[in-house]
Amino acid sequence: MGRLALWRALCPAVLPWALALPAALPALAQTAVADSVLPTAEARQWLARVQQAARSGNYEGTLVYSAGGQLASSRVRHYRVGDQTYELLETLDGRQHRIVRHNDQVQTVWPGSRVAVIEKRETLPAWGTTPQAVDPLALESYELRLEGASRVAGREAQVVRMQPRDMLRYAQRLWADVTTGLMLRADVLAPGADARAALNTALESHAFSEIELGVKPRPDQVTQWLNRLDGYQVTRPQQQRTTLEAEGWSVARPVQGFVLAGCLKRGMGGPGEGATVIQAVFTDGLTHVSVFVEPFQAERHRQELHAQRGATATLTARRDAHWVTVVGDVPVPTLRLFADALERRKP
Repeated sequence: MGRLALWRALCPAVLPWALALPAALPALAQTAVADSVLPTAEARQWLARVQQAARSGNYEGTLVYSAGGQLASSRVRHYRVGDQTYELLETLDGRQHRIVRHNDQVQTVWPGSRVAVIEKRETLPAWGTTPQAVDPLALESYELRLEGASRVAGREAQVVRMQPRDMLRYAQRLWADVTTGLMLRADVLAPGADARAALNTALESHAFSEIELGVKPRPDQVTQWLNRLDGYQVTRPQQQRTTLEAEGWSVARPVQGFVLAGCLKRGMGGPGEGATVIQAVFTDGLTHVSVFVEPFQAERHRQELHAQRGATATLTARRDAHWVTVVGDVPVPTLRLFADALERRKP
């Protein structure tokens, strides 16, 4: 498994939602003009409720991810019992893997290759099993537009669009369950000079194909998979909170609309590999960008590049004695801004 693949495993793109929408919102959707902008106060209330997703709700379902003409589906379980959170994601096709979470304890397992990663994970953004999470901070960079009603996984849903105020980020269309507010689907939309021309073209999509809400919590369905690792090659990456400044870096030119959510120092190698990687996570409230910095190694870091699959772009660049990798669901030019903004501080 490549180092970038391991980074992606440690930073899943699937993030949490839930809680009920404001009671007035479904009625508003029925009377509002299509593609109308929700007033800021109501939009902030809508997003504040959604932001509580990781703390409430019990559900089981099948989540389908599509990007670049490829489909992948996973079975997900999410339970909340008191102050305990239990989550399980199992792939149903492609390369089999399983992610198990009990609070901040996370195990990622690939049964086919008998490899497992076990960690105590700090949530820089939160990890979870549903499509996305939105913080009210997003209203500084996006307008929340109402688009009416639809159905997802057999449930009535309200459809909204987060329309960016600049070209640094993508628009996203979101489907929220009318009854409970659970986010049932999230699409990242293709860019275009005319926003309307991009509305029906999704770079990638996460959507429930079937879901049961309000199920009885069954934490044993999650915990039964913990520590069943006989015969596995187990990696236990160490991590600790830090700051860019403490590691000798600074962001000389912050990227508009993004704030630093946190910074970790990870031990990414196996036994005997002493290299550490710094990971800084930036957010605009809707999407996240991770900036990884590690010592440059000529035998591994041979060529700077940029690539894109679905909405997720990756850019690599050398910075003197260091190698920088930037990953996020934003256009490549935005990633370049992050790479160029990072500067080594003078001793």
